[in-house]
Amino acid sequence: MPNDLDAMNELHWLIDMVQTIEVGLVVLDRNFNIQLWNGFMENHSGVSPNDIKGDNLFERFPALPEQWLKQKMESVFLLKNQAFISWEQRPYVFKFKNYRPITGRAEFMYQNITLLPLASLTGQISHISMIVYDVTDMAINKMQLEAVGDKLQQHNQTDALTLLLNRRHWLQQVQSHYEQFGRYHEPVSMMMLNLDHLKQLNESKGHIAGDRAIQQVAHILKKHLRDTDIGGRFGGETLGVLLSQTDAAEAIAQAELIRRDVEQASFSYNNQSIKVTVSIGIYQLDDEVNSPDKWLDKVDEALALAKVSGRNCVKTLPAQS
Repeated sequence: MPNDLDAMNELHWLIDMVQTIEVGLVVLDRNFNIQLWNGFMENHSGVSPNDIKGDNLFERFPALPEQWLKQKMESVFLLKNQAFISWEQRPYVFKFKNYRPITGRAEFMYQNITLLPLASLTGQISHISMIVYDVTDMAINKMQLEAVGDKLQQHNQTDALTLLLNRRHWLQQVQSHYEQFGRYHEPVSMMMLNLDHLKQLNESKGHIAGDRAIQQVAHILKKHLRDTDIGGRFGGETLGVLLSQTDAAEAIAQAELIRRDVEQASFSYNNQSIKVTVSIGIYQLDDEVNSPDKWLDKVDEALALAKVSGRNCVKTLPAQS
C-alpha cells in the first residue's frame, strides 16, 4: 500500500510540475494531434488543456508555419533525434503576446523551442514533445547590444564634421572597389571635390565659417549620393566619392549637378550669407591604373586640372590609349 501511495504522490508531483513549470510543454502524436498542453501554453494562448486535447495543432493554430514546422518534426520522428529552433532563426513559432516587464516594448514573445522524440513502451517513436522557452529578455538584450555595437562601429567610421566616412575607412573602400574592378571589370569612377578659396574664407571669416562651408558642401553631396555611392572626407576641404557601375560620362553628369547646387546654395554665419564653389576631378578606373594609389593620383590630377581651369568646374583626364 505505501508503494501505491508513493507512486500516486510521484504522479501528482509530476503532473503539478508539468502544469506549473515556466516553460511550454506540448505533446503531439504522429498526426500532430495534441495530447498534452500545459499551464504555460494555456496562460499564453488562452486555450485550456481540456478544450484542445485531441485537436490537430495546425488546425487550431493556422498561423503556425505549417510546412516548415512539419519538416522539422518529421526529421525528429525519422532520425529519432531532438531538434532545436532558435529565436534568431525564427523569432517565434507561437505568436504569443509579450508580458515580460523588462522588455515590455517587444510586441511578441521571443522563443527557443526544443523538439524531442518520445518512445512508446515498444520503443517506437510515437509522439513528439515541444518545449517552448520564453527568451524575450535575452533576445531583446542581445539585439540592443548589437545595435549599440553597430552605432559604435558607425561612429568609428564616420568623420565628425561631415558625417561622411572618415579618411581611413573611405580609403578601405577605394581598395575594395579597385579589387572588384580587377575581378569583374565593371565600370567604376572616383570623384574628388575641393572647396575653392577656403583659405581666404578662413582668414576673412574664421575657421568656424570654413568648417560650416565644408559641412554645407557635404550636406549637398549626400543629397546626390545614390545607394551604391560611397562618400568620404579625404582630408581637409577635399571630399571623395566612389561611384559603382558608373563610367566617366555618367560621373561628370552627376558631378555637374553637385557643382551647380553648391554654387547656387548659401549658408548663414554671423548674420552674413556666404556662398562657396567647388572644383571637381573625376577618373574612371581602367587597366592602365595598377594600384589604388595610382587611381587616387589620377583623380588628383583631374582635380588640379579643374583648379587651373578657373575653379568651379568639373574635369576628367583623357582616357588612356
